[in-house]
Amino acid sequence: MTTADLVFTRGPVFTADPARTRATSLAVVGERIAAVGHDEVRDLIGPGTEVVDLTGKLLLPGFQDAHIHAVSGGKELAECDLTGTVGVADYLERIREYADAHPEHTWITGGGWSMESFEGGMPTRQLLDSVVPDRPVLLSNRDHHGAWANSRALELAGLTADSPDPADGRIEREADGSPSGMLQEGAIGLVARLVPPTTAADRLAGLLRAQKLLHSLGITAWQDALLGSFGGMADPSESYLTAAGDGSLTARVTGALWWDRERGAEQIPELVSRREKCTSGRFRAGSVKIMQDGIAENFTAAMTTPYLDGCGCATGNSGLSFVDPEALRGYVTELDALDFQVHFHALGDRAVREALDALEAAIAANGRRGNRHHLAHLQVVHPDDLARFAALGAIANIQPLWAAHEPQMDELTIPFLGPERAAWQYPFGDLVRAGATLAAGSDWPVSSPDPIAGIHVAVNRRDPEATDDRVFYAEQRLDLTTALAAYTAGTAHVNGLDDTGSLRPGHLADLVVLDRDILTGPPEEIAEARVERTYVGGQLVHGA
Repeated sequence: MTTADLVFTRGPVFTADPARTRATSLAVVGERIAAVGHDEVRDLIGPGTEVVDLTGKLLLPGFQDAHIHAVSGGKELAECDLTGTVGVADYLERIREYADAHPEHTWITGGGWSMESFEGGMPTRQLLDSVVPDRPVLLSNRDHHGAWANSRALELAGLTADSPDPADGRIEREADGSPSGMLQEGAIGLVARLVPPTTAADRLAGLLRAQKLLHSLGITAWQDALLGSFGGMADPSESYLTAAGDGSLTARVTGALWWDRERGAEQIPELVSRREKCTSGRFRAGSVKIMQDGIAENFTAAMTTPYLDGCGCATGNSGLSFVDPEALRGYVTELDALDFQVHFHALGDRAVREALDALEAAIAANGRRGNRHHLAHLQVVHPDDLARFAALGAIANIQPLWAAHEPQMDELTIPFLGPERAAWQYPFGDLVRAGATLAAGSDWPVSSPDPIAGIHVAVNRRDPEATDDRVFYAEQRLDLTTALAAYTAGTAHVNGLDDTGSLRPGHLADLVVLDRDILTGPPEEIAEARVERTYVGGQLVHGA
């Protein structure tokens, strides 16, 4: 009888397999699961078997992230980091310290600041000038849909009161029309194009730095949501190919090739060529990312009705559709016929509807090809569109951490949506009840990549660090099993990794061990769990 290389005993084991949701033991031979069950699995223990006692701990499938920017996130870990605080004085002190520590840098870059820190979400160039007056500074906000620039950066970019806004963005302005230092969406690129490009070595280091962090959080696979050049960011594809080629890529990665929204169908043959090139080892790029709209906080998310102003009256602005909706139907139909998966950024209810309309057109033209298209973010979904996800086979790619009360939500979003539309935000429960398949991700470095934190918010609809008891639309809470499935089997489905995401014989041994059984503990304590071990293909990539 073949003995196992690795056996986990004394459960609990969460399998994410409907046929056997819970078990107590699991055995691994080579890179695959050999047995899942109870005491009978111990018969596979031999003299060379490593045995892991799970008493008091939980074994479950490795977490997967359905929407992340790993290379840029890893690169930003080495730049000016403004995360973890919302204090303007803290920001300025960190920026000053970083600039002083790096006199060799011709530009100061980084980010992670929160819009809630500034009146109206708008920082000023003068604040940055007070700490770095002599070198250009460009710092992304935490959602990366806006950036804060100092006067030197704006001057180098040639931006003045006479500079027009780009079609896909906005230069925020002072009373006389001069740029204020806040750049929205596509306007970021007017300055970012001048930032010295990162080197291939920088990007590879960022990938490996990110991979180490993600493995420590139990993540074994992900979908990188932007392979291409955009807004001054360099294409991370070569980093993945290098790491896949030399064996340093231990995660399984699906890449989403960037759809250049300033071009049309003429780019599709290039995407086909890139898909063929970007396939090596544990890396493949069979998805296309189409960013259909912006974000609600800066009023660029595409809505079916106008945003409100500070007095609660309708404005003339309903947000931006970055790709013409009629053209989108044709593009998606052609991509679907070529067996690309389409990965939409769809945040406002109009963008969600436009993406679903495009999928409906693709099905009408091509039939159902099983390409597992998915819509990410889904901040506002019109109730009329909930049932369309299941009908069209569109997967709901959710970022649960955002579904909570916080100042950016309470001060910069809800008042400008109005009470009815605000209640349509992040409708996870309604999507499940309407039959939709859920996948889950983080959008890191926009927000924390920690799946445990995301699961906590999906179940509780509260930030684990919140100081009050408010629940964000409690009727949209998920039960814990559904939330876990979104981060495992659901995202494995999106990523086309059909032999991962659940624990069953024959599947790859991508596994995570938590320090407690969150399935039996209080829901409000989920976020306290920590990852002890992470395995990819039976190999330990994090832990003891």
